[in-house]
Amino acid sequence: MEIRLLAPRRFPRVRPQDDLPGLVIRCLREADLTVGVGDVLVIAHKVVSIAEGRVVSLSDVTPSPRAEALARKVDKDPRLVELILRESQEVLRARPGLLIVRHRLGFVCANGGVDHSNAGPGRVVLLPMDPDRSAEQIRMRVREAFGADCAVIVADTHGRAHREGAVGICIGLSGMAPFLDHRGRRDLYGYELRSSVEAIADELASAATLLMGQSAEGRPLVLVQGAPIVPGEGSARALIRSKERDLFP
Repeated sequence: MEIRLLAPRRFPRVRPQDDLPGLVIRCLREADLTVGVGDVLVIAHKVVSIAEGRVVSLSDVTPSPRAEALARKVDKDPRLVELILRESQEVLRARPGLLIVRHRLGFVCANGGVDHSNAGPGRVVLLPMDPDRSAEQIRMRVREAFGADCAVIVADTHGRAHREGAVGICIGLSGMAPFLDHRGRRDLYGYELRSSVEAIADELASAATLLMGQSAEGRPLVLVQGAPIVPGEGSARALIRSKERDLFP
């Protein structure tokens, strides 16, 4: 079995209101890459956010009294804290330099997904408003251009509880199931699997992140071929465990 991950070397600099699906198609064609049925396109959330105008100048932000108070506690810019609060459902943990929140999209992450990197001086980038919809829009345009229905993942990097370092995860999805369900299958010794559900959308996002890099690589797009996905309608929301089932609130 083989899975191939291919990252075009040249992706144009994305600006607000750019036609991102058009840039994706152009980049694939210039790299002489063809999208086929069962392929997966993984795209970094940063370029999605920028194209959708989710870039904020801190000079335009007026912090609330709550943000001012919390900023003193965590030693952060009150304007940044205000944006984190706007992007969050609730604050779960706070310590100097870090806020752990439940994002408005449902997952738990650091600093509400508000990111300084590759934003420009005095600016930050927020996560897309609806990453599933963003993935769907890219998928539809790519299908029209190449005549094949692929899947699209919008990826971000998150830390994990009880583990050091960050890994890529899926925050937006279209065209595939987010899981591979192995329940009911038998292992090498005949034991019937009862709880083996694999988050393949997260695994592919993490693998693609190895090629994307984290700084000035300029490779926000990865084409995955040969992955054992289940085509169909899917949503990144399905990857979020409900608070009622979560043992670590």
